[in-house]
Amino acid sequence: MSADLILVTGATGYVGGRLVPRLLSSGYRVRCLSRDRARLKGRPWSDQVDLAQGDMMQPDSLIAAMRNVKVLYYLVHSLGGGSDFAERDVAAARNCAQAARTAGVERIIYLGGLGDPASDLSPHLRSRQRTGDALREAGVPVTEFRAAVIVGSGSLSFELIRYLTERLPVMICPKWVFTRVQPIAIRNVLDYLVAALACPESAAQILEIGGKDVLPYADMMTGYSRARGLKRRLIAVPVLTPRLSSYWVHLVTPIPANIAQPLIKGLGNEVIVRDHTARMLFPDIDPMDYETAVRLALDRVQRHGVETAWSDALTSSQGHRTPRELTTREGMIIERRQRTVPASPHAVYRSFARLGGARGWLYMDWAWKARGILDRIFGGVGMRRGRRDPEDLHVGDALDFWRVERVEPGQLIRLRAEMKVPGRAWLEFEARPEANGQTLLLQTAFFEPKGLLGLLYWYALYPMHSLIFSGLIRRIAQQAET
Repeated sequence: MSADLILVTGATGYVGGRLVPRLLSSGYRVRCLSRDRARLKGRPWSDQVDLAQGDMMQPDSLIAAMRNVKVLYYLVHSLGGGSDFAERDVAAARNCAQAARTAGVERIIYLGGLGDPASDLSPHLRSRQRTGDALREAGVPVTEFRAAVIVGSGSLSFELIRYLTERLPVMICPKWVFTRVQPIAIRNVLDYLVAALACPESAAQILEIGGKDVLPYADMMTGYSRARGLKRRLIAVPVLTPRLSSYWVHLVTPIPANIAQPLIKGLGNEVIVRDHTARMLFPDIDPMDYETAVRLALDRVQRHGVETAWSDALTSSQGHRTPRELTTREGMIIERRQRTVPASPHAVYRSFARLGGARGWLYMDWAWKARGILDRIFGGVGMRRGRRDPEDLHVGDALDFWRVERVEPGQLIRLRAEMKVPGRAWLEFEARPEANGQTLLLQTAFFEPKGLLGLLYWYALYPMHSLIFSGLIRRIAQQAET
């Protein structure tokens, strides 16, 4: 293992969270800096890294985190933190760079935004480049990678394309959809970030990186729709301001208007690679084309289900727990319910592990049977399969119109829907031990809608689902107590 200690800031973010395991697999020692260490403890790699706590806006809190660090990754930004995000980004970068210089850090690696600095860049893109300038002020050599749209499930820019294409069969498009862009796969971004550590020639360089294709956003949308098997039509309109566009995005996607607006303003800038130094410094990295990157991103969701969403931390304070939470992540609608049960984890697990089959579903069992009959009418499996054993479950078992996808005895069961549904669905139950012999019961429904029909399906049935799932978790808890 390398003796070099690498500090990753922004490890709770999209790129940082994926970079850490890549660094570990390459043999580096890693320390992660976060404002709250608890946010990192749920990651699968958290026991392999040092966890440090600090705030970029409080310079004194950074000193200890940078002790003995050789290279620092700067992956912090304040988009969505208010109208002064650009000023906050610059201030944070200056604080970090000065602390790095004081601690003797040899290099900073930063991921910024692509765009011609001589052009009229949007405030968001300009702030990404100003952040790079602020990092250089302290005199520590900075390797600044500049990228445009990062293609990967969960990337903000890509999720904007994803949600609009999934949910709107006919899209009213402003002129920015015809702006050229050079998207890059998240895999290639990570390739460059890791490779820079072994390339001293990349120090003190601004390196523009992009994928194989240069194409307008309109082609990104149609390329995504082809990968998903969707038919979409784009209608261009001459006037649709960024503000109006951001409200529209806020309405039809989970991206709030305060984040969408600066992002959309940047979509009017042509962002393509003009300097090919990165290709010369890293000849072994072969950037992939856009449609391959899209298919790999979608394949990751299909192979791993909702693994990236499952790692979301719940509120740790009992007093601040909400009994129900409805969110959307990476194209997945997630509805989570939780109850504290005065029973052992074993009793709670046994209560939900016996669901289905001859025992039924504890609450409104007639509704589950009606859904099974409807499924049979439309050619699905219905409820006739029952379950293999009334007490025991194995991965791969049929359970009414579900398939058992994961079992952790005494702790967790995950079911994948096999009924006819316009999308993909899962239902998960988990028993977590708590203080005083109590157990936190978590019941989570995941739904990945396919196109507008899938979205309409979810919201049409939501009132019924809400009633059924609320009653189900209550009955599971009551049965566990007895």
